[in-house]
Amino acid sequence: MRKAGILIILALTLLGCQKTRSRLELPSLIGDNMILQQKTDSKIWGKANPGHKIDVVASWDAKAQAKAGKDGKWSVSLPAPSAGGPYTMTISCKDTSIIIYNILSGDIWFCSGQSNMEMPMAGWPPVDTVMHSTSTINSAKLPEIRLFNVQRKISGEPLEDCTGRWEICDPSTIGQFSATAFFFGKKLYDELHIPIGLIESAWGGTPAESWISSPVLENAGEFLNEINSIKESVPLLTQYQAWLDGHKQLITEPSGNDQWKNLSFNDENVPSVEFNDSSWPAMNLPAKFESAIGEFDGAIWFRRKVEIPANFKGRELVLSLGPIDDMDRTYFNGNLVGSTEESGYWQVDRNYDIPGELVREGMNTVAVRVVDNQGSGGIWGFPGSMKINMKDRKQAPVSIEGEWKYQPAAELVGNKFYILDLLKNEFYTQKRPVSINAYTPSALFNAMVNPVVTYPIKGAIWYQGESNVGRADQYAKIFPLMIQNWRDAWGIKDFPFYFVQIAPYVYANVDSTESAYLREAQEKALQLPGTGMAVTLDIATVMNIHPPYKKEVGERLAALALNNDYGIKTSCVGPVYKSMSVDGSTIKLQFENIEDGLVSRNGRLKEFEIAGKDGKYVMASAGIVNNEVVVYSPLVPEPVSVRYCWRNGAEASLFNSAGLPAGQFRTKWN
Repeated sequence: MRKAGILIILALTLLGCQKTRSRLELPSLIGDNMILQQKTDSKIWGKANPGHKIDVVASWDAKAQAKAGKDGKWSVSLPAPSAGGPYTMTISCKDTSIIIYNILSGDIWFCSGQSNMEMPMAGWPPVDTVMHSTSTINSAKLPEIRLFNVQRKISGEPLEDCTGRWEICDPSTIGQFSATAFFFGKKLYDELHIPIGLIESAWGGTPAESWISSPVLENAGEFLNEINSIKESVPLLTQYQAWLDGHKQLITEPSGNDQWKNLSFNDENVPSVEFNDSSWPAMNLPAKFESAIGEFDGAIWFRRKVEIPANFKGRELVLSLGPIDDMDRTYFNGNLVGSTEESGYWQVDRNYDIPGELVREGMNTVAVRVVDNQGSGGIWGFPGSMKINMKDRKQAPVSIEGEWKYQPAAELVGNKFYILDLLKNEFYTQKRPVSINAYTPSALFNAMVNPVVTYPIKGAIWYQGESNVGRADQYAKIFPLMIQNWRDAWGIKDFPFYFVQIAPYVYANVDSTESAYLREAQEKALQLPGTGMAVTLDIATVMNIHPPYKKEVGERLAALALNNDYGIKTSCVGPVYKSMSVDGSTIKLQFENIEDGLVSRNGRLKEFEIAGKDGKYVMASAGIVNNEVVVYSPLVPEPVSVRYCWRNGAEASLFNSAGLPAGQFRTKWN
């Protein structure tokens, strides 16, 4: 496999030629294994020293020329061919040629959202897993599917480039790519037999407003205080990034969970009993460390002196730390006694055996390096979870909760660890832009959407909404704004936009209704042209916000695209509530998209509620009669309205003959 963009630098013999070099650069999206949106004017762009002429020649008999402007930017448009390939492209100027290999032309989909879109094919075991993952990974030798993962980044202003690269879909690359996006793309590929490109740009736990540009939010009168704060923080963010760039960097390459193992941050001496941590600040544990230092992803060391009683000396012990978010290396008296260096174990208690020969009477040293790669992090269990005990548990444990010395060792930004000096306490010497993080309005649009909008796409898929539960009215306003914002940014009128309606999950408690209102807000976005919604009321794990059924989700999204954009007629929508009529003490409901008829799961309907004029809903009996649903309760003799699946934990019972679930609804929206 040739490395991306083989660079041929022509010999320069005179020292004075240094000033005339082109310094030709390409963005990350332009490189080996790239895929172009077929039958469009594809933009090829980059940077060079001002005034240099750039020639772009493609093997499908297309070429163009540009000249770098005063700002160094240049771009050309090439007509992309019909689906096919592979092709090559040569981008050259007088002293440099960059040859791009293995280019395909096909359809490209932008795949975005929060954790359920980000969740990789390998899952986040042991709790968050993906059905069919092992067999899917092993069989994913699909060279005509191309993957690009936009690495995480935040910004207070729009960026022009992102970190990532095009990869060929195979067992070595698909494990850490979005499972939902892959199953979507594979279904399209299987049906269409054309190359498919998938650009993943997702970040777990993030709200919709993070993915919308500042001008759009401002014009809508939303998040004005936050946006003003962002503007004030931009100079500080730039300064802070420049400060980070002056540090040694460790780049992580997506390679399964191996990317997190045996990382070194010039910190090998920290576990030693003799290490001097007297200048380090202290934090009370258990706790999430953001409460002490603000938003932070990366590595933090924790150290504590522990007094061990005489009767513990020389005995085998168990060191219990409770759950650690996300990974750890744990030492006792300078010796590694346990580690968890795979993502996904953030809810799992750490219990490590301590050999008797390491245990001495009096002061002993425990050192833990925590690596947090997303969201909040820390040693965060319940009170009583941090302790040292004899393995046979015949003695009372020694508590190790309370004050621990701590020090950040490396900050993780995107796929780079910036290594900090543990002796200088330099993390605290540089003012940090605390007002900007992944949950800040526009921060992810700026860093993870804007760099891609120059690249033509076919459409977008979206799986998000959980982080906006509780703000349904606002979501009903800003979600359609985001869709239009993206379409305007790409300059592609009404490009297809398909989204997943959030699955049932117990947010506050099973009977609360806040998620139902959010699902209703999502459904209102269907008023925009070119949109479609995949209902997931039947493929949920109500006690886990990350359902394993990503294949079903991806294929439901693909069915929408196949039906609406590719002319392949397929069932893609379940029953949709149409109308109601009151018949004495019952209400009869009519539906669209019933296919060959309505079907109840397991022979009975549930999650139907009925109300009278007082608006108080009670659980009701429901049945299918002549492809209508008849709803009744003896507690409501004069009914006026019905609602279905209107609880956090409500799961589907009503389907059409194609096996697709009806979406939640209420017959009277207040």
